[in-house]
Amino acid sequence: MRLVRLTAGLALLCSALVAGQQRGAPPAGPPPPGGRGGGGRGGVQIMKLETPAWPDGGLIPAKYTQAGDQVSPPLTWSNVPDGVASFVLIAHDLDSAAAAGTEDILHWMLWNIPGAATGIAEAVPQAAQLPDGTRQMSATGPYYRGPGAPARGAAHHYVFELFALDAAIDVPALGASPAQTRAAVAAAMAGHVRGKAALVGLFKRAQ
Repeated sequence: MRLVRLTAGLALLCSALVAGQQRGAPPAGPPPPGGRGGGGRGGVQIMKLETPAWPDGGLIPAKYTQAGDQVSPPLTWSNVPDGVASFVLIAHDLDSAAAAGTEDILHWMLWNIPGAATGIAEAVPQAAQLPDGTRQMSATGPYYRGPGAPARGAAHHYVFELFALDAAIDVPALGASPAQTRAAVAAAMAGHVRGKAALVGLFKRAQ
């Protein structure tokens, strides 16, 4: 049910943004759950984000989690709008809150992914900045943090959100806390989102 609501909410949000801009009105609706970026000029196009590692809404293999090798999953995307300068990818746990209780746990954030990119290879190395200019961060450092939901309770929903932007983001990967960096990236996204996609995976540790 949570997955159905998430998928429906994404479609409604993008439709509202497009409709509002076609009428010449400012983008309407709440900010997206992970990126908190604003609507892009000319409407927000719905893209497609996929991984060969699991089906959308399916179980994330242990290889990509804290119960396994904790390598980042391979991702590909399509139906990208014209005029994209960069991408932002945000992976977060919808069912966990950070210590302050007001922010969910950031498992991975990549920004300044080149606009010509169509995917991300498996096992991205740990580094604040990659050779192609992509920068990365998680709640614990400049690297992918795999899902780690405990065995007790229901599986957690991990959502990977992709944003296509019409500009690059001038936010350094080092020098601020992960929470501050996430907020700075979100602020820089405002008004530049041209496309949006989401992919969900479920995980909890074995008994």
